[in-house]
Amino acid sequence: MKIVNEAAYAEYQRLSVQEKELVFSSFSRADALALGLLMLEQAKAYPDPVAVEITINGLVVFRHFTDGSLLDSELWLQRKRNSVDLMAMSSLRFMNWLEMSGKTIPDRKLDPDDYAAYGGGFPIVLAGTGMIGSICISGLPNHIDDHQIVVDAMKTLKARKAGR
Repeated sequence: MKIVNEAAYAEYQRLSVQEKELVFSSFSRADALALGLLMLEQAKAYPDPVAVEITINGLVVFRHFTDGSLLDSELWLQRKRNSVDLMAMSSLRFMNWLEMSGKTIPDRKLDPDDYAAYGGGFPIVLAGTGMIGSICISGLPNHIDDHQIVVDAMKTLKARKAGR
């Protein structure tokens, strides 16, 4: 792949490292509940409503729409989940993967109605197993904030699981 955007390449690399740091040794439905609640708590720092969804092996195990969420949040969750599931990477890293090569979702023969290359979708990866699900949030005006809520909640959950 020819790199045409060095800034996007650098961000892609940073996000790749971040994803490797957020691999779990185990992840249960109870963990999904704890993670979803952590994300909702963190989202209270923003004035906008959010929608959160967590899947394990294709099954939605956590889903919540805060008061004021719109129906389009459900569509954004689905588009972000589709991107994570297809690419086995965060939807933000997918965005940078496209940008670093000067490509778009349609260039990849994907329908932009079905896939989103924006922050807010993240894979759930088990060490020694691989990707088992996804975590998605939508609703904040800045999709980078969506991504950061997921990352911060995952770091908190990992620390709790490690007894810290």
